[in-house]
Amino acid sequence: MALLKIKETLKQLRFPFLLTVLLLLLPFTGLFIYNKVEERQRRTYDQVLKQPVVSRTLKIEPGKPFTNTVGMKFVYIPLGKFTMGSPPGELGRTELEYQHEVVISHGFYLQTTEVTQKQWTLVMGKNLSKIIGDNHPVEQVSWLDAQKFIRRLNLMEAGGKYRLPTEAEWEYACRAGTTTAFSSGDISAAGSDHDPNLDRVGWYWGNSLQTSHPAAKKEPNAWGLYDMHGNVWEWSQDWYAGWYNKFTQGVAVVDPRGSLKGRQKVFRGGSWFSGAEYSRAADRMRARPDTRSYGIGFRVARSE
Repeated sequence: MALLKIKETLKQLRFPFLLTVLLLLLPFTGLFIYNKVEERQRRTYDQVLKQPVVSRTLKIEPGKPFTNTVGMKFVYIPLGKFTMGSPPGELGRTELEYQHEVVISHGFYLQTTEVTQKQWTLVMGKNLSKIIGDNHPVEQVSWLDAQKFIRRLNLMEAGGKYRLPTEAEWEYACRAGTTTAFSSGDISAAGSDHDPNLDRVGWYWGNSLQTSHPAAKKEPNAWGLYDMHGNVWEWSQDWYAGWYNKFTQGVAVVDPRGSLKGRQKVFRGGSWFSGAEYSRAADRMRARPDTRSYGIGFRVARSE
């Protein structure tokens, strides 16, 4: 009798048990399928990079704005010096934003917007962004993906000198001669609250409606650069080093390049899903160079 009862109990439990197991495995199955699909799509980047390119010559008048062969607009950023980092008491400040004087000894060109999905597709042939729109910033691109884009762009233009900006160059260009948290003024809000100064120049949690937006829909800074605050974070060239600014506090450094090696790359500027404090000119973020997110993109610099 006892054996029969056990068999009946197992029969009754079998279906719910199997259903529970299936429900538990479903998220992992979905993730496995997603990763396989993404891996297959990512291979197209490598395939595109192997294809021959037609190299075009681009005439650039020194120190003047220009538009390159795939529609990327650039302005000239003059040499100069500025105070990198944030002052004590700035809302959202971290201890890794030590203030120090930086000299940018060479002018350079910087793209007026983040790389758009249309521009990315013209160079790489495949757009894997999550929020689709030709004029929206490209996202879901790692630091390594950005390097592939730049290498191919340099092949597409004879004598191309495209690269990512250094962390110091990025902040220098973002500030455009200002000393406040944003190029448009001081910060007064954090988290999901609205900040009136940031509203003028950037998309962040307080005004984005939880999505990225087309490039150049907010006010530019004094040097004609759009979306330096918010929309998507932007990769810089540098390795992250938490100690870097601390040891240069009070010392003027020329054309700093960050750490010589590391495990994480710096990205700057805040995103559509971050609070106002992350869009400050001095805010520093970092991630592994293979990290991808729908909140991280990049803009391109070009040496003289």
